[in-house]
Amino acid sequence: MTTDRLDLHAGRSEPQVLSLLRKESLDLYNRLHSIQEDVDFVKEVCAAYSHLPVLPNLRCGAWYVDPATAREEPAYFKSTDGHFGNWSFNLRRPNLHLLSIVVAEGGLILVDSTRAGKRIPDALSKTVPIWCAVVNRAVRRKYPSLEKAEWDTRLYCPPGVVSTQEQAQIEARLDEWANSLLDSAYILSDLQYPLRPLWVTPSTSRFPQLMADEQTFYPVICVSASKQVDGAERRPNGFAYVQGSGDDHELWGMDLTPQVFWENKDVLLKADRGELPDLVKRLISASGGRVHDDQWNPTPISHVGRLIYLCAIPDIPPLLPRQLPNQTDTVAYVLVSASALPTTTPHTSLSQATSDMMLQLHLAEGKIDQIQFLQRVLPQAVSFIGSMLANGHAVCICCDTGKDVSVGVALAALQLFFDDAGNYVATPERQRVLRNTASKQSVAKRLQWIISSRPQANPSRAVLKRVNEYILTSPSFRRHRGDD
Repeated sequence: MTTDRLDLHAGRSEPQVLSLLRKESLDLYNRLHSIQEDVDFVKEVCAAYSHLPVLPNLRCGAWYVDPATAREEPAYFKSTDGHFGNWSFNLRRPNLHLLSIVVAEGGLILVDSTRAGKRIPDALSKTVPIWCAVVNRAVRRKYPSLEKAEWDTRLYCPPGVVSTQEQAQIEARLDEWANSLLDSAYILSDLQYPLRPLWVTPSTSRFPQLMADEQTFYPVICVSASKQVDGAERRPNGFAYVQGSGDDHELWGMDLTPQVFWENKDVLLKADRGELPDLVKRLISASGGRVHDDQWNPTPISHVGRLIYLCAIPDIPPLLPRQLPNQTDTVAYVLVSASALPTTTPHTSLSQATSDMMLQLHLAEGKIDQIQFLQRVLPQAVSFIGSMLANGHAVCICCDTGKDVSVGVALAALQLFFDDAGNYVATPERQRVLRNTASKQSVAKRLQWIISSRPQANPSRAVLKRVNEYILTSPSFRRHRGDD
């Protein structure tokens, strides 16, 4: 493809250059067409490894992978877990659900991108390699065999991206992280071969070759979708290429999401620059009126016998069912939303006989509402959940994303009503013992139960901090927090 370096400096001062560069970078037309250019490259890679499933690395990767061809399972390898000095095998993001895909399919493809200045994001250059090496070492210890004694469990990082010194510093901590994984509540599956990361970027002259008849490892193909450019490159068809355009879409997307982009990709790419803002507004408005899936299946927390479920509010059907799919027990609902849910909304369309089996709570974003989460939402939700469980009902906890606030509420309930084996504790006396013996470790264990069942669960630090505060501190201390 013919490209021209965008000459930002011609006759301009440095502030003018920076202003123009930011304007080009945030331009919706430039972003969408840059994404499409990267999508074409991702398709080329997927065709070269057509026998392997492809997964976007959330969130950025979802812009580059067609949902029609991608696996539904989420992959969430965070770049911050690979940042220099902050290296981690994060037990809040273990991605162990991917192992069953790797075993069944013989490997997988992960797609991500990064902004200007890097060829490969830290998520792919360090976080994924750490994951592969830690899982390999943990599996070899948990399932020892003569074959595994010969496994290559070294840390592999892309040449020229991670220095030898940094790689050695990371490798020195792999055994520590493997021990933490083995000591956790997660179930670690056995593997026939070790995991091995490989990297493909637009600058790769030759894709790594996989010999199916000589397989000695499971390949994890790490695809960095965007071309590395310095600043911006003008394309002949009228847009400036922006590296890593899918990143931080809140800054440029006008509420456009990867899902809406893929559902309307052709019409978006055909639109003129001036038409795009109004077009995006119409598409976003139309997407809010989608028909909900009749086969709605909220996520049960399997460790507690399907008594607690999690779901996103946008996914729930207009009429809340009294029973969940394949279940005979009646279900109660806790709905926590940043948007008010008045009694006229479809999501409250339970009959009068069952309206007492639903609790609606409003929680906006911000520091003040984190205090409200601690002092109002958690106490009311926990009291309601305790009452429902005592009367033999399962409870489905929903928030706007199904990943954050609802997870915090469920986490508190799991600590206060279920013992370390996942058994429901019915009597007030034993519930008091649970609360009095709770610790950060017991809360972390229950978070691992949630993530094992719902890998996309991703509670914020603020939510987790408030849950720990609610469980581990006295009510009088929590009341004083409101005066901060």
